[in-house]
Amino acid sequence: MNTAEVLVAGMEQEGVEHVFGIPGEETEALLFALRDSEITFVPTRHEQGAAFMADVWGRLTGDAGVCLSTLGPGATNLLTGVADANLDKAPLVAITGQGGLERLHKESHQALDVVDMFDPVTKWNAQISDPAIVHESVRKAFKVAEYEKPGATHLELPEDVAYEDCDVRPMAARERVRRPEPDVPSLDRVRELLADADRPIVVAGNGAVRTDASAELRSFVETYDLPVAATYMGKGAVSDDSEHSLLTLDSGDHEEASDAIESADLVIAVGYDVAEHDPADWNPEGETTVVHVDSEPAEVYERYNPTVEVVSDIAAAVRELAAACDDIDAEFETDWYDDLREHVLEDVTADREPDDPFTVRGVLPVLREAMAREDVLISDVGSHKLAIAQNFPTYEPNTCIVSNGLASMGISVPGGLAADLAVEANVVAATGDGGFMMNAAEIETATRLGCGFTILLFNDAEYQLITEEQVEHRGEHFGTEIANPDFQTFAESFGIEAYRPGDWDELETALDEAVGSHEMSLVEVALE
Repeated sequence: MNTAEVLVAGMEQEGVEHVFGIPGEETEALLFALRDSEITFVPTRHEQGAAFMADVWGRLTGDAGVCLSTLGPGATNLLTGVADANLDKAPLVAITGQGGLERLHKESHQALDVVDMFDPVTKWNAQISDPAIVHESVRKAFKVAEYEKPGATHLELPEDVAYEDCDVRPMAARERVRRPEPDVPSLDRVRELLADADRPIVVAGNGAVRTDASAELRSFVETYDLPVAATYMGKGAVSDDSEHSLLTLDSGDHEEASDAIESADLVIAVGYDVAEHDPADWNPEGETTVVHVDSEPAEVYERYNPTVEVVSDIAAAVRELAAACDDIDAEFETDWYDDLREHVLEDVTADREPDDPFTVRGVLPVLREAMAREDVLISDVGSHKLAIAQNFPTYEPNTCIVSNGLASMGISVPGGLAADLAVEANVVAATGDGGFMMNAAEIETATRLGCGFTILLFNDAEYQLITEEQVEHRGEHFGTEIANPDFQTFAESFGIEAYRPGDWDELETALDEAVGSHEMSLVEVALE
């Protein structure tokens, strides 16, 4: 076996099912090793799309998604998707080709220091400069990418090394490293704080979803009658039809849940990540009593300086916390959050008239009706993302995927493809026209693979979120208007069904047909 073949055999040991990428001259050995393996290579239309596919695959399965590119421009095109996975804590392994070692000491065609370039956007990255280290390099790349907190890793394989004979064999994948149980003193301290509290609240973050702590968290809040507000990436950790849910931190009037946290006398933050949501929004003075429950210690930040940190496996921490608090004889105030939940739900489900123009917030209840509880919604980034995160009821973990760490536009279509491969449920990719056009070519990839998901396209012919911010700051906007193709004709050119509803009844019919068809489709919603 040569080095490339051992690398691919190592990926088979890790359980890799798909590699997303674009072929290149320097990755030829890898490509033909993939051809002869059990792994499916998925040629994409852009390396960024490949990275986003690997990103979303990792979020939904917990197994590292894999993307592949050649050297130079191929590697630079991967960067945004790799960075997105890393900051959003999704397991991903990026593999890039490179020129032969004999030319890397000097300026040469397409050669860049890719390892150095990937360093800020990965947990670990390395060049496989010797066949003797390929087995360990592959095992480490997957181990580091998948253990808590997960993220991106990167391997570079020079083309001459790829073809060299290799005496080593791939290492077997082992059971993933688990964090230890929480320590008793920290649990006792949390128990004291909870016993003394009148208005405690739970904030559910990305970690609560990512670590499968939803069942433990739901039991905890129901047992102690605690309100819960989720971050955008924590949606579904507690079902939004639970009487304890305040939806997300910005739901309702965009500030109500955050205001509720400000008025609470104890915040139990479960899997909270400051990269996702700035705690200054709900703890502006840094004086709120906070309990940090996570797999890692809290980031040092004056607005997020926990009184107690319970650092362990998150599900175990919540379970043990519930047991430690079992003898608390406290009746917490509930009127304040009961009223707030009622107001938030009224705002989310506001009535509309038949002749009202389309709005994102108005469309979301229609979309929710067209989707089953377990169906998956992938949101792109833009003003529609805020509406989805704040107002789209989510009932199960990992069924509303929102990129809110790096928050990169362009994730929806490739993400929808990956989700369609990863789950049995229906998938909807919601996007604005700006984000859609960034990776719209991946529709061809999806149709080639036989995928069947729905693209919900909000068309307002501008970068709406930036328009709104500019108008708020300056009273005017500049550089945000764009022109679009005929999206219905564009979609049909790929051979997929396209809808352009003209009123609310037509929208309901279009979404029901599109989502229920299990075929590739596009529903365009024209916004004023």
